Amino acid sequence: MLPLGLVFLTSGLSVALVVPFMTLFLDTEVDAGPVRTTVFLVASPVAGVAVAWAIGRVSDRWPVRRQLLIVASVAGVVSTASTAVVRDYWVLLTVAVTAWAVAGSLFPQTFAFARQVLDRGDPKRAALGISALRTVFSVAFVAGPPLAAVLLAAGGFHLVFGAAAVMYAVAAVVALFLLPDVGAPPAPPPADRPGGATAARLVIVLTIAGFVLLQTPLVLGGQTLSLFVATDLGGTVTDAGLLFGLCAALEIPLMLGLGVLSTRMPVRTLILVGAVAGIAYHALAASAHAVWVLVAGQVLNALYISAISALGIPYVQDLMPGRPGHATTMIANTFPMGQILAGPLFGLAQSTGYRLAYVLSFALSVGGLLFLLVARPPSSRRSGTPHPGTSRSR
Repeated sequence: MLPLGLVFLTSGLSVALVVPFMTLFLDTEVDAGPVRTTVFLVASPVAGVAVAWAIGRVSDRWPVRRQLLIVASVAGVVSTASTAVVRDYWVLLTVAVTAWAVAGSLFPQTFAFARQVLDRGDPKRAALGISALRTVFSVAFVAGPPLAAVLLAAGGFHLVFGAAAVMYAVAAVVALFLLPDVGAPPAPPPADRPGGATAARLVIVLTIAGFVLLQTPLVLGGQTLSLFVATDLGGTVTDAGLLFGLCAALEIPLMLGLGVLSTRMPVRTLILVGAVAGIAYHALAASAHAVWVLVAGQVLNALYISAISALGIPYVQDLMPGRPGHATTMIANTFPMGQILAGPLFGLAQSTGYRLAYVLSFALSVGGLLFLLVARPPSSRRSGTPHPGTSRSR
């Protein structure tokens, strides 16, 4: 697990160095303009979803998961290193929908690798292990953006993307020399095969749809927060930074705490509690008239993010036994799908008022909760410990 933690840390730092400043890079270094920037920001996650889905299916059929981690890490090196020096828009777009897309599969495939390792030990503690690894990724996002800002001031985007390439290279070396081969996952029971029970497939479809609806407010709220604070609440950029930092700081202990609780309570119950916390936070934000209201609400927001981001992975993995790569890819893809949905909603909020973004987020959160309530797994495929709604024992 320690080498896996290092892979999560380095790959998380790579993403955290790049993502917050990508639009600035496209505007100032590439001179992309609004239309081409929008095309880039849409095409990249769409390609990532498609490539990750294909790789996820391959990873569950053949014993190549460690090799896929190496390939994804090398693709990360290629994409970040080339972006460090290339400034032609069309070349960068090509890199984004190829090498960047392959590198994006590193996140779900590492979680799938971790699930196979954890299932060899105590499967009932799988959610705890996944939550701990997800916390490492969150730590990387706490440290990454400030580090990127320092690197940007010191050497520009050449240094930022160069540092990200080094991080991906470390992940490749760790996967090559320190991670074992885990083989192919065990074959799923007949009812869990692609041609199995229609009810089981419907549960998975509704669950993924619910997570997409719950992920969209995470993106929409992040895009809107600083503008909402400045224009509607009379706050400053510093206030917005405080809110982002406070939420990120709260997420880390909450993810670990939820992981511990998952060994004693059904994972499904904890996810539903997190969804309710999201509904409460967005209702609070939509009615807020002072910054301190949002400050107080970050406990709810952090609980919402922690439950959806950390526990959603083992939950969906348990819905698809024997297919950890495909399952993890499906739940990981709910975030870029949320990004795609959030774009036009943010544009609507820009034209009608930023408070509308939180009203829409409230509605999306309610919809996501309803989908999860309807998508009740059969008792034999619950997530958590052996009693209904908890992880399988094997």
